[in-house]
Order: sequence, then C-alpha cells, then structure tokens
Amino acid sequence: MTSVAVAVNGGEGVGGRGSRRAVKWAVENLLPQTQRFILVHVIPAITFIPTPSGDRIPIEELDENVVALYVLEVKVKFEEIFIPFKKLCKAQKVETVVLMDDNPASAILNYVSQSGINSLVLGSWSPNCIIRKLKGPGVPTTVLNGSPEMCNVHVVSKRKIITKSTYSSFISEASSRNRMSHERDHKKSSSSINNLVSEPEIYSPYVESKVQKSFGESSLSHRSVKGSEASMKTESSYVQAEIEQLRLELQNTISLYKRACEELVHTQSQVELLSSDIVEEAGRVNAALEREEALRKIAAEEKAKYLQAKTELEEAKELLANEAYERQMAELRANKESSEKQRIVDALFMSDRRYKKYTQDEIELATNFFSQSNVIGEGGYGKVYKCILDHTPVAVKALRSDAVTKKEEFLREVEVLSQLHHPHLVLLLGACPESGCLVYEYLENGSLEEHIFHRNEKSPLPWFVRFRVVFEVACALAFLHNSKPEPVVHRDLKPGNILLDRNYVSKIGDVGLAKLITDIVPDNITEYKDSIIAGTLCYMDPEYMRTGTIRPKSDLYAFGIIILQLLTAHQPNGLASIVENAFRKGCFEDILDTSVADWPLAETEELAKIALQCSQLRCRDRPDLDTEVLPVLRRLADSAATRGKVERANTHAPSHYFCPILQEIMDDPYIASDGFTYEYRAIKAWLQRHSVSPVTKLRLQHSMLTPNHTLRSAIQEWGSSKHCQEP
Repeated sequence: MTSVAVAVNGGEGVGGRGSRRAVKWAVENLLPQTQRFILVHVIPAITFIPTPSGDRIPIEELDENVVALYVLEVKVKFEEIFIPFKKLCKAQKVETVVLMDDNPASAILNYVSQSGINSLVLGSWSPNCIIRKLKGPGVPTTVLNGSPEMCNVHVVSKRKIITKSTYSSFISEASSRNRMSHERDHKKSSSSINNLVSEPEIYSPYVESKVQKSFGESSLSHRSVKGSEASMKTESSYVQAEIEQLRLELQNTISLYKRACEELVHTQSQVELLSSDIVEEAGRVNAALEREEALRKIAAEEKAKYLQAKTELEEAKELLANEAYERQMAELRANKESSEKQRIVDALFMSDRRYKKYTQDEIELATNFFSQSNVIGEGGYGKVYKCILDHTPVAVKALRSDAVTKKEEFLREVEVLSQLHHPHLVLLLGACPESGCLVYEYLENGSLEEHIFHRNEKSPLPWFVRFRVVFEVACALAFLHNSKPEPVVHRDLKPGNILLDRNYVSKIGDVGLAKLITDIVPDNITEYKDSIIAGTLCYMDPEYMRTGTIRPKSDLYAFGIIILQLLTAHQPNGLASIVENAFRKGCFEDILDTSVADWPLAETEELAKIALQCSQLRCRDRPDLDTEVLPVLRRLADSAATRGKVERANTHAPSHYFCPILQEIMDDPYIASDGFTYEYRAIKAWLQRHSVSPVTKLRLQHSMLTPNHTLRSAIQEWGSSKHCQEP
C-alpha cells in the first residue's frame, strides 16, 4: 500500500502559501496513484499546562490523566489547520496527523520511519548556502539529509521541485564550483546577502525562497563562466529590489512599533492611576462591609435573645398551666382513691381470710404486753417485737398508738402481703386487726444495714455474699413489679428493710408503704398518682419527690443506692456523686469497703456502673430491671458463687499448701531450683517465659524440677480429712 504524507503549516503567510503549493502539487501528481493521503502538522511539545489564573503548571506535577486530556484537547484544536488543505484535495479521503515535538524535522522523520511513508512532500526550500548559514539548516534540508532510503522526498518551491537525487547532485556540484568561483562575484553576492539579512525581523520564507533561488542559479552558472554574467546581473537586481521593498516595510513597521510603545506607556500610566483609585475604593468598601457584618452580628444576637426570651415566656406559661391542671387532677384522684381505700378497709375487717387473724390477747401474751425487753427494732409503723406464736419465733410489728394516720398504710400492707409469696420477700404469717399488728417470720441475722455499718456486733459480709444479696433483692423487686393484675411498688426500699436469715439469704420486708398502681405511668410522662409522698428521703426517687409520680422504676433508684452502700460502706447522702468522681479520677478502688480485702476489681467496677445507671435522676435514663439489670447481676452472682466456693475451701488450709503463682491449693507440687514448691503446670509455664524465680526474682541456676512427694501426701491427707468433716 503506497502512502503519501504532506507536511503543512497553518496561517496566511509565506509558510501557509508554501504548504498550499505543496498540497496542490501532491494532489495533482501523487494522489491518483496512492491509497493513503496524509496531512501532517507539527506543534511544539507540551511542557506546561495553563491555569485559569494565568499561571503555568509543569506537566510533571500533574496527574497523567489530566495531561493526556489536555494534550487531546490541543490536538483537536489544531485539527482546524487541516480544513483549507482538505478543500484542495477535491473530496478525496484524507487522513490528518498532529505531531508534538520541539524539532519539526525530527518529528517528521520519526513519523515517516514508523508509519512506512513512501513519499513525503514539503513546502518551499532555499538552496542558497549563505542563507542556510545565517539561519541554520531548515526543515527541508534536515529531512532531505535524514530521510530513509525507501521514502521519496519532494520539496516544492515556487519555481522548481527538489528531490533527494537532485539535492545530492546539487550539493556535490555546488561544493566543487564554490572553490572555482570568482572573488568579485562572491564579494558582490555576499554584499547583497548582507543587505538582505541586515534586518532579520523582516525575513520571511517567501524572500528566502527568492534569495535561495537566485543564489542557487548563480552558483550553478559557474559551470560556464562566460555565459552566466548576464544572468547574475539580472538576478542581483531582482534581489536588490526585493531587499529595498522589505527595508521600506521594516521602517513602516518600526514607526508603528514606536507609536504602539508610546500608547502603551500612556495606557500603563492610566492603569496605574486607576489601580490606585481602585485600591482606595476597595479599602472603603471593605471597611463598609466590616461595619455591616458587625452590625449584622449584633442584630442576630439581639434577635436570638429576643426569640429565647419569647420561648422561655411561652414555656413558663405552658408549665404554669400544666401544673395547675395536674394539681386539680391530683386532688380529684386523691379523693377517688380515698374512697376506694375506705372500701378496702371495710372489706379487710369483714371478710379477708387470706392470712391468720390473731386476737389482741394472743398478741399481748406473746409480747409480754409489749415489753421493752422484746423490742428488736423500730420501723415506720412503730416498734418490732420478737416473740413466740404457735411455737414459732416471729416478729410482731405494732402500730404506734398515737399514729392514727398510719392505720390506712397498715391495712394496705396487710392486703398486699397476704397475696405476695416469694423466696426473697419476708413472709407474712398473720395479723391482728384489733391492735393493728402484723406477724412476720423471724430472720436471725438482722438487717443489711447492721452488716454494712457493723452495728449490734454484726460482722461484715464477704464480697461474694454481697453480690448474691444484690441479685436476690433484684429478683424480689422484679417479682413485685410484675405482679398481676397490678404491679406493686415498694417505695421505701433501704438496707434497714432488707433482712437476712440464718443462711444469709436476703428478704425484703416492710412492704407497708407499697402502692398498687392501677395504670402504669410511662417512663417519659410525669403524672401525679397520689398527693402523699412516702418513703425514706435519701433512698427516695428524686422525680417522685418532685412530682409525686410513682412507677416501678422509682424502686430502681433506691436499689442503685443500696448497691453502692454494699460496695463502699458509705452513708447514702450524695453517694452516687462520690462514686462518679472516683471513676472520673481513677481512684474507685480507694473508696471500696476496707473490711473486704479481696474485692474482684473488674466485677466490682461493673456492678458499681450498673448501680450508677439505676440511680439516675430521671426515670427515663434508668435501665430496665428485667432485660438490662437482671442478666448482668445473674452473671456476677454466678461468678461470685463459684469463686466463693474456692475461697471457702481454701479457708483453713496451711499457707505452704498454696502455689505462690496460682494462690490455690496444689495438686501436683514440684520443687524449683530456688527451693520453693509450685504447682507443676504453673512453674512449667513460668519457666518457658522467665529465667528468674517467681518469689525471689533472682536468676534461677537451672530449670530442673523435682516432685515434692511429702507435700503431696500431706495435701491429700488434709483434703480427705476435710471431706470427712463436711456434712
């Protein structure tokens, strides 16, 4: 397949005319016999990419995709150069190629070599050696010298066509003739050329072609000196006329340039004047904008204050209206509940058979007429007496004779407790309606409060017993809150109302302040259910004290305070804040009850955090007892029970039976090189990671272990005797 490439240049100048002349010649002489006709244009290589601000960024600092996109846009833009040349091709299929290189000749030669071009056509070319020396070798010269053998190069000038063969012969002849040329002609020609190039600004490819042609013919005339003198004179006069015309054009151009420079100086002075005015005006505008912005801020602040005051006023009005409405509704409900309570009292006296009724004589005889020597405590209803009824130790709670207002609470407790049965609730055995007494089961180990603060010679409880007590109290509360048909709220939960039996099993007592809720109030709604607030102040739900609203989560607040007391042995007042500050400062361990020396710190911190959640000020912020609190307490109680068994088993063992690493009784004792005996698996694991003694921290002489058969026998004998002693 034959292919023809024509190198073209854009514009309307001499270069453009030479390119059009080359395209026309190629269309007329080469196009009919070729399968591919290609127009080639060379642009400088892209090294910078302009920005909208006028800066130029080197392509090395940009992403390759961005550079490729910009190069593609430039090539598409330069495709417009080919439009006038395509019109000369008479609707034939023409290909176009845009090359990028700072050296056009090198770019064209590379393209010809890589694309296998058979014929290459270029525009005007000057054969004059003097012009070449002044300007250096042009594109046609470089292409003629470097084109591959298989490519035919045609340089089309105005008067002749130069090919590789004619160019080679011309070069050889010119070099031989130059040595034989006359010095006079040479000087004259040099003078003419010097006049031509004295003004390099007006040099154009067209004049170059004229001069090259003239001097080319002059050099060729040296073949016959006698026949060329007339031709040389004609050519010299022609060149001289051209130079004169160009000199006139140069003078005209210089005058225009000077006039443009003067206008430029004048314009620059005007621009500087305007710039100073603009700077001053910009300063005034900026100052005005700053004042405006400051005034806007002041206005916005004043508007915000006004809106805030308006909102607070509306909220205050709404709050006042709600409080008035709630107060009115609370009074109506109090009257309604008072009548219902009276009906319950009458029913209790007349027909209640759910508990055993004792006569006043039986109670007086059992308590030795309420002797002071039988008093074991005093609660919200009066004194508590220990006595014997039906051959069973019991606790009798007697209502104060002067506390007439407590009788309704007493009757409510009788009604509630008579139908509540749970392993961790104090069992109601009976009542004496005549004297206002309640008969409970007797619990030998007193109240939780006595053990926390070591009153009445009560010993402190181990940590695992405290964990179990917390879980048992939570189970009892969950039972009360899930009672059917109505939930029961204790309202006076505190350590003094949590009693312990002979096995330190905890039970909640004094449900005398418990209240039946006919409608459960949602956690995020505040509603008065009763106008009388009951309970102990430090354990009372703050929301209940503020609004009179009672709900199951009211007990959860007191439960959280009790947990914190079990852990710290502190008084309840401000205890939640003390624990929170200890967590924040990282000194929680310092506030734990010092009567317990082996607190499991991780489990204790987890239990304290549950207690803090339960003691939040708002009900809506407290966790759910069944789904969030009980699962955690069950896990902690099980862990405490397991570890408690180990601690009880290790209580009476000799100290040398314990492994110094595990702190447990050894099953397989071995002697190390430091002379101490360890559990085999423990010392083996230690030696794999350390080379010092676990006890002395000194370097071990060797890692050999010796079984301690004597100590193993002693431990086994001790274990057997202990097993025999257990019931």
